[in-house]
Amino acid sequence: MIELREVYYSYDHNITLKNISFKVREGEKVVLLGINGSGKSTLLKLLNALIFPTEGAYYYKGERVEEKSFKNKDFRRTFRREVALLFQNPEVMLFNPTVYDEMAFSLRQLGFREEETREKVEYWADKFGLSPLLKSPPFELSLGQKQRLALACLLVLSPKLLLLDEPTAHLDPKSTGWLVDLLWELPCTIITSTHNLSLAEELGDRLLVLGQDHTLIYDGRIEDFLRDEEKLLKAGLLHRHRYRDKGGYHTHGF
Repeated sequence: MIELREVYYSYDHNITLKNISFKVREGEKVVLLGINGSGKSTLLKLLNALIFPTEGAYYYKGERVEEKSFKNKDFRRTFRREVALLFQNPEVMLFNPTVYDEMAFSLRQLGFREEETREKVEYWADKFGLSPLLKSPPFELSLGQKQRLALACLLVLSPKLLLLDEPTAHLDPKSTGWLVDLLWELPCTIITSTHNLSLAEELGDRLLVLGQDHTLIYDGRIEDFLRDEEKLLKAGLLHRHRYRDKGGYHTHGF
């Protein structure tokens, strides 16, 4: 479904992605793991075509994704409907006067009839527990409710590729469990970034790990990586301390 070939991305001469290559098949649930600053958010923005590779190539369904691709109206419309990104901070995604208008915004922009728009909004509002809030201004919602709303705004489009940047960051344990169950129900391809080791196995069945040097240092089974202390240390996801009063070390996960 998607493929990156030797992708680099630099900003102000600082490399944030370095020689990244991988493929993701349709329907896969992939977890993107790495410490803060490793390039997870940059990679998700690139997959959403908010930025483009400095070097290398990105392909979506066999078509190269680059700035000139979006001059083609049909490509732009299809890509923006099928590929959706949830930002880590939901507040940057919300700007409409009511929750209903927020959820309806993208559908209206893409030319959906109002009747169909209403049906989709009501369906996802009910699924996300937002029905009583449809007439409320988004700024009045709690941070967790805003996170739910931001995700609902994406799912009304029935995306083919869903990109999630730390989606549990503002959720309590009960809401996190609800989200995990929901993600496994969705038929679309999902790439979820996190630095939370304890959640990784719940969010997918394949793992991509970005190292501290912004390269892809692992692509494989989640359980194999989480059981390999040396790989965790290399990724900066495990920290080793020397005991002060005796020999030996102990480790901390993040």
